[in-house]
Amino acid sequence: MKLLLSILAVSSILFAADIPDLPTKYPNGELGKMVKLGEKIMNETNTHPLTKDFVGNNLQCKSCHLPGTNGKPGTTKTIGTFIGTASSFPAFSKREKTVQTLQDRINNCFMRSMNGKRPIVDTKASIAMATYVTWLSTNHKMKMNEHRPCSPLTSDRWAKLQKKFAAIQRKATHKNYLAGKKIFETKCATCHGKNGQGMGNFPPLWGKDKAGKWLSYNSGAGMSKLNKAPAWIQENMPLGQGDTLSDQEAADVALYVDAQDRANFDLKKGLLPKEKMGHYNSKVHKETHSVASNFKAFGLDLEKIKTGK
Repeated sequence: MKLLLSILAVSSILFAADIPDLPTKYPNGELGKMVKLGEKIMNETNTHPLTKDFVGNNLQCKSCHLPGTNGKPGTTKTIGTFIGTASSFPAFSKREKTVQTLQDRINNCFMRSMNGKRPIVDTKASIAMATYVTWLSTNHKMKMNEHRPCSPLTSDRWAKLQKKFAAIQRKATHKNYLAGKKIFETKCATCHGKNGQGMGNFPPLWGKDKAGKWLSYNSGAGMSKLNKAPAWIQENMPLGQGDTLSDQEAADVALYVDAQDRANFDLKKGLLPKEKMGHYNSKVHKETHSVASNFKAFGLDLEKIKTGK
């Protein structure tokens, strides 16, 4: 056992040594201005003048792509990191069934996690966000990803965790929902609110505001999927205490959160008219999801999970 722990410790050190240091200095001139603009948009996505009209909830990019110790969005080394991400693009996406650019990947997120409209590629906001993510990949070796469009730091781990949590969630029952509710109330509600409405700088997780506006990600977002949400939660939550939830705890709290009301996803509603949007880089042009269909994908009946009946 001691030998195994020693090997794991050495492996962790070597892995950390293989990750280039994050850049600390912005580029000069117009490029530096674009990096700074992209960073600002990541922090203020739902209120920034260049992106607010494309957002349909109260989230920002930093809500999922968490700031690291330097305070910049997407600079943790956990799932959701931007570190090294640009070095993986162009990358194949099973969802769109095409090879995606970094701008494609970022802009598509607006339809799902931001519950809004897909921004136009090569507009100032789109370029700025991609420039910021690319800056965080400074000194990373290019290695296009033929499997999935995400950071090389987490790509393989992300896939393995999804598979593991899919197996756990297929066995979920009402008891798991109740267990998840208890975990949420004791470990999550302090920041996210007992009704998932968010508090202060902490993002909302479900529901609507008093005006009827959806607060959080819709049912097409990765976080709405029962095998993806627990992987992200386990590595990142509670904030500052990642990797403290067991597999079952992460699965249960994700089950509870993703069983709550959120907007349905309809791809057609997330796309601007073709004359404005231009080419949409995807072979998939019809896609819909709901909370119930997300549960059905794992062989679960949403109503039975929530009520036990």
